[in-house]
Parts: sequence; C-alpha cells; structure tokens
Amino acid sequence: MVLYLVGLGLGDEKDVTVRGLEAIKSCDKIFLEAYTSILGVDKEKLEAFYGQSITVADRHMVESEAEQIYEPAREGNVAMLVVGDPVCATTHTDIMIRAKEFGCQVKVVHNASIMGAAGSSGLQLYNFGQTVSIPFYEGNWRPTSFYPKIQYNRAGGMHTLCLLDIKVKEPDFDAMMKGRTTFLPPRFMSVNTNCEQLIEAEEKVGEKCYDPEKTLCVGLARLGQETQQIVAGTMEELLDVDFGAPLHSFIVCGDCHDLELEVLKDYLVPNSKYVIDGPEQRNRDKEVATAEDEGTEE
Repeated sequence: MVLYLVGLGLGDEKDVTVRGLEAIKSCDKIFLEAYTSILGVDKEKLEAFYGQSITVADRHMVESEAEQIYEPAREGNVAMLVVGDPVCATTHTDIMIRAKEFGCQVKVVHNASIMGAAGSSGLQLYNFGQTVSIPFYEGNWRPTSFYPKIQYNRAGGMHTLCLLDIKVKEPDFDAMMKGRTTFLPPRFMSVNTNCEQLIEAEEKVGEKCYDPEKTLCVGLARLGQETQQIVAGTMEELLDVDFGAPLHSFIVCGDCHDLELEVLKDYLVPNSKYVIDGPEQRNRDKEVATAEDEGTEE
C-alpha cells in the first residue's frame, strides 16, 4: 500500500506523466492539493481524464487534517496530486515525513515545476540563487525578509526567482466575529503588485539591493500553459504591463551572460531603460572608468 505524491506539471490535465497516470489509476483515494498552487483546469477535467473521483484538499485539510490524506495509505493506495513537482514545497515534505512515521510507504512521481520552467525566460538555471516568497502586504504588516536573500544573490551575480503569494480559502474574520464561518475570495499576487512591494521594500531598507528604474527583471505568467506570458524590463516598467490571469512569478536578474540577453531581448518592453547592474558588470564598469582616468592623466 502506497501514498503517491504525483506532480501534475504546470498546464492542464494532459501534463501528468505516464508513470503518474498509472499511479493515479491504481489508487483507491485521490486528493488534489489546492493550497500551494493551482492548475489551469478545474477538478472536473482532471476527473474526466483520469477516470477517478478526486477530493480537493484545501488549506485546512493540508495544514490541520493531513492525516486524512496519508492514513488511508496503510489500507490501500492513495494519491496526493500536486501542481508542479511534489518536492518544491515544504508543505509536501512535511506530509511525506508524517506519512513515513505513520508507517506508510511513500513514492514520488516528479513533473515540471516553476523552478525549472523559469528557464524559458532565457536565464540559465545554474545562475539562480535562493528562491524567495513574496507575501501580500496587509495593513502595517509589511515584511522585508526576502530582501537580504535577493541582496545575497545579486552580490554573487545570481538571479532570484520570486514566488508570489496565493490566498485561497482565507477565513473572513469579520464574519467570524458575527458567528458566521465564511471565506474570502481567492487572491493571487500579480507581477504588478509584486513590483509595487519590492519598490516599497527598497525604499524602506535603502541598501540599494536593486534599482527599480534600472535593474533588469522578468515577469512570468501562466508558464507551461498555452497563454504563458514573459515580459522583461525594470520594475518601474513592469508596473503597468497587463500580465493577465494567474499564476504569476517574477525574477530579479543578477549578472546576465550575452546568451541570456540574446533570448531576453525578445521579451523586453519597448525602449526599456534597463541596465545590467550585477557585481560583474559593476566591476567591468569600474575597470573601464579606471582605465579612462589613467588615460586622462597621461
């Protein structure tokens, strides 16, 4: 008896691998994890394609009642379907650990995820540093915990992949105070909101980690789907770009190789004023400036 964590990829019901589909068809119970990400199609399309009934595992189940997912795996095969790849979120790692401790056999079926698909921007994956999450700012809660990680990456010339916040089935506390249990509408952070918050974070911290008017960035929307969109430019330039429906992601560039720039030029906003301002470029500029000064002295 096995608990399968099956990656669904990024597009639609047909992105599941052959191995993943075989695992799903062998299962007695199937859960769709709908907390950390969303797929481009609804549950009904998945059920029709897989020929199986699916239970949606919302935030409450995943965080507070995960035993409903893994405990049945001691009696039969169970699948937890995960958008992207199952090992890209600590939420899924925690469930795997708890399932093994409960005595379940756990198998992972991998698939494409945003961590790899970000390479479709032209930026080389081995030039990325730490991935960061950008949370929605709420009232006076305006954290900048992501800032030092972006700063660390850029100091080493590395790109930063930013995963933008998702709010699904968030409780409506005003309604709860009146004795009603209701949930707020889903919210998905856009590239535009992300840019606003990163600009605010730079103004607040002020350590020149990036320049909203110059640093090259890339906005990503619906990667892996037919309508995927990639637009490059500065944060200021990307503020007004319509990226459409979710899900969105974002990249703050570090040093860029000529080959990376060759691909990115097809995605640039018209007349972009970006400047490659990573440490490697700054060192080259410094060397040029020094050489020019020495030439002037002569």
